[in-house]
Amino acid sequence: MKLRLRQYKPCDADSIVSWIKDEEALRKWSSDRFGNFPITSKDMNNKYFENNGDCIEDDNFYPVTAFDENGIVGHLIMRYTDEEKKVIRFGFVIVDDSKRGMGYGKQMLTLAIKYAFDIFGAEKITLGVFDNNKPAYYCYKAAGFIETGEEMFCDFLGKQWRQVEMEIKR
Repeated sequence: MKLRLRQYKPCDADSIVSWIKDEEALRKWSSDRFGNFPITSKDMNNKYFENNGDCIEDDNFYPVTAFDENGIVGHLIMRYTDEEKKVIRFGFVIVDDSKRGMGYGKQMLTLAIKYAFDIFGAEKITLGVFDNNKPAYYCYKAAGFIETGEEMFCDFLGKQWRQVEMEIKR
């Protein structure tokens, strides 16, 4: 399996939204950034192209797609979180549900980390993960992310979910 990254295309949305099987999966993937389940390709492309991923700055939303010789296998977004453009935040990290647990996520993150450091010039990359999403948490740790000690709580599906902040530095 040799993955590559490319800029997200509107046609990618059909595959990506198909990996989100229920509302719990939607919330683990996007927190409260999308409306009700199910989301459609149109919803995703509207957020990305019509609303700049909800970023205020014009040039601060970078969705990418991971693919191999058989097609797309993953997706994530990158955005700066500071004016100096030294901190990148990863979000909407997802891997094809039929390929989870096979190393695709770690390889996609490794490529995205290299891109953020080498191309964007980031000095630190951050992300948040819900503690009820153990596979994602362990994937982030395997890619080199460590917990910062920061956390927040969100109410989803009648429960309180704890979100753990993680980071990796250059």
